[in-house]
Amino acid sequence: MSRVVLAQSAGFCYGVRRAVELAEEKAAQGIPCVMLGSLIHNRDVTGRLAALGLRTVEQPEEVPDGGAVIIRSHGESRAVHQDFARRGITVFDATCPNVTHIHKIVADAEARGRQCVIVGTAGHPEVVAIAGWCRAPLILSGAKELEKWLNEEENRINSPLTFVSQTTSTKKIWEDCVKKAKKLCTNAEFFDTICGATSKRQEEARQLAAQCGRMVVVGDRQSSNTRRLAEICRECCSDVRLIERAEELGQLPQVDMVGITAGASTPAWIIKEVYNKMSDEIMEIEKSFAEMLEESIKTLNNGDKVTGTVVAITPTEVQVELGVKYPGYIALSELSDDPNVKPEDVVKVGDKIESQVIQVSDRDCMIKLSKRRLDINKGWEEIEAARENEAVMEGFVTEDNKGGVVVSVKGVRVFVPASQTGLPRETPMSELLKQKVRLVITEVNRARRRVVGSISRVTRAERAAAAEKVWAEIEDGKRYTGTVKSLTSYGAFVDIGGVDGMVHISELSWSRIKHPSEVVKVGDTVEVYVISADKEKKKISLGMKDHSQDPWTVFTTTYQVGDIANVRVVKLMTFGAFAEVVPGVDGLIHISQLADHRVEKPGDVVAEGDKVDVKITDVDMENKKISLSIRALLEAPADEEYEEDAPAEEQ
Repeated sequence: MSRVVLAQSAGFCYGVRRAVELAEEKAAQGIPCVMLGSLIHNRDVTGRLAALGLRTVEQPEEVPDGGAVIIRSHGESRAVHQDFARRGITVFDATCPNVTHIHKIVADAEARGRQCVIVGTAGHPEVVAIAGWCRAPLILSGAKELEKWLNEEENRINSPLTFVSQTTSTKKIWEDCVKKAKKLCTNAEFFDTICGATSKRQEEARQLAAQCGRMVVVGDRQSSNTRRLAEICRECCSDVRLIERAEELGQLPQVDMVGITAGASTPAWIIKEVYNKMSDEIMEIEKSFAEMLEESIKTLNNGDKVTGTVVAITPTEVQVELGVKYPGYIALSELSDDPNVKPEDVVKVGDKIESQVIQVSDRDCMIKLSKRRLDINKGWEEIEAARENEAVMEGFVTEDNKGGVVVSVKGVRVFVPASQTGLPRETPMSELLKQKVRLVITEVNRARRRVVGSISRVTRAERAAAAEKVWAEIEDGKRYTGTVKSLTSYGAFVDIGGVDGMVHISELSWSRIKHPSEVVKVGDTVEVYVISADKEKKKISLGMKDHSQDPWTVFTTTYQVGDIANVRVVKLMTFGAFAEVVPGVDGLIHISQLADHRVEKPGDVVAEGDKVDVKITDVDMENKKISLSIRALLEAPADEEYEEDAPAEEQ
């Protein structure tokens, strides 16, 4: 006899179970209502519900005004809900919470002006319902259709696109679309909305099929997720049978192992029926099956510590499979105390994750979890140890006030007084908000939930260590990357790693400047070199000018006597004006050369900062002096005209 193995996740998912239980509850209460469409894709289940008095209607218009209706697990469009409200119809909503979540995603995306892209089967009730929560949905079956649509119009690759998936699609279809979109699109966001239970069921079926000589997939042929299970199994097993009831099973082959899986809309009694027919070991199988059912309906309570598997990650939350009837969700705010963290930086799909139950919602069929709160309990122990060992810890500044800032360290609030922040007295505490900081714990009172820390103690210690290293290694000519700390009228102070050095105003630039702020500002990152260092007096003189290029050489290779240059007036004297020809090289425009008429003082003609054209009239190479003239340019046209009018013998 072949060994029969049942996939652990076979059968009803929590969304389907919730829908069936809701329908059975209304039937038992005798509430007259109808079901809009097949509650689930399983004729045995819908037939049993019909026997209980629950009639199925296919169109919203068939629901009587003022009556009651059960909306199936696939969900309905916004328009249907609005129509029922207008007609006074009581709605018992059995929409799967995962599907409702997708409705919210697409509605929000459209409100933000984005194009909603639904990866799924057009015409499937779930996809139709999702599309009904946005005005212009795009439904694609996979990556090929996506590429075709993008290529139809040139600008589509730049459109803001929001991708969601039908909950019962396969990981391969979704991942192929994501890969294609990331390659071609410039503004796309992705929400992996494949149901975690679906992903788990598909992966278990794939692994089981690879080990079996035959795979039996139990479920209604109208069920999309059941058909997908069969497709996945056929990728790994050559003999796959999709059956709805045990009667369709036929003769078992002579193979070592037969695997069974079932779609999300397949009730347990049908799976057991197939089991019983396939094996003589009925008691053993029933016990195993009972244990699996018991595990699936295990209850959790607030505060419980649980371990699960990450099955999906979106920009706003992480979905966790816990092995119980409801899925777990960790909101981004409950994942980490880092306000800037991205979910994919903390966990990956397939990771095991510990968390704490903060709410079990039977109404929404979901369990809210928190990794952050579990981390806080561990964080207290680490903080107490850090206080004893004077260890440095890291955290993020989450709050500020006049008295100081609050730093989240391992999920625990640590108060840092203003005097211990390291900020200058006049600097607002808000400068540290959302910054990652290093601090030591100076006080812990767990009973009062009070923790005090100091950022400045760490800063001072690190700066002292850095300064010691700088002084040990400093030498003339050594280059550093530093930060401008302050400016004075005579220069700029630059932090080169725990030690401040001074760049004199004359060393900031080859150009003549009046104040360092013309070249640098506080906070700038600059490249400097050591001119001199006095280790006894702890003084460092720095330079910024590039000495690899001599300004005089630049001038002599660029200009010669007779050339015209555009220069900047940098200083006025009683005898003329100095003008910068190239950075670091000035020339003199004598007062007699400022104009073609008598000038009383240079300020009557030019001002500091003016740009003027001059003629280079003389270059003293030995003393590196340059004579410039504006007058020579003004007189030139007259001289040329005189030469043209002169008699031939005088020319």
